[in-house]
Amino acid sequence: MNRAFVKDDDGNAQDALPELPVSEHPNYVTPRGIHQLRERVAVTQMRLDALKASDDPALDEQRERSALERELRWLNARVAGAIETDPAKQPHDRVAFGAIVTVESAEGAQRWQIVGEDEADAEHGLVSYVSPLAQALLGARVGDEVRWARPAGDITIEVLRIDY
Repeated sequence: MNRAFVKDDDGNAQDALPELPVSEHPNYVTPRGIHQLRERVAVTQMRLDALKASDDPALDEQRERSALERELRWLNARVAGAIETDPAKQPHDRVAFGAIVTVESAEGAQRWQIVGEDEADAEHGLVSYVSPLAQALLGARVGDEVRWARPAGDITIEVLRIDY
């Protein structure tokens, strides 16, 4: 058999994983957001430590270890670059980072909090400050109407309330 078409095991059973992309935007976080990132670091580190303690890790464990090491590098970069913003210190008369904004549109009343990218969860009313919704709301005051550019079509929303 010709050895030119056979892959030799070079002793490294781990496939090289590409690094997780880090956002180009500043990493603004709420106090809750930085706490969540630090919790993820701790949980990921604990799982990685448990895998490292294994005497003879299986191939699946080696792959998981590589994935955890990659995630840990990404998480540590996000924590190191975090810019914690205290919502209590934001201007209360207009929408800024950390604001909880109640809006009214043709679709009814909705409530959103403007948070960092890593904390965003639209299903729970948390939108990233770089999202089209947040971009439309930032700087608005109670009573202002803003245009929210959405893929489903633009709508006008009115700011009813701003809380921090």
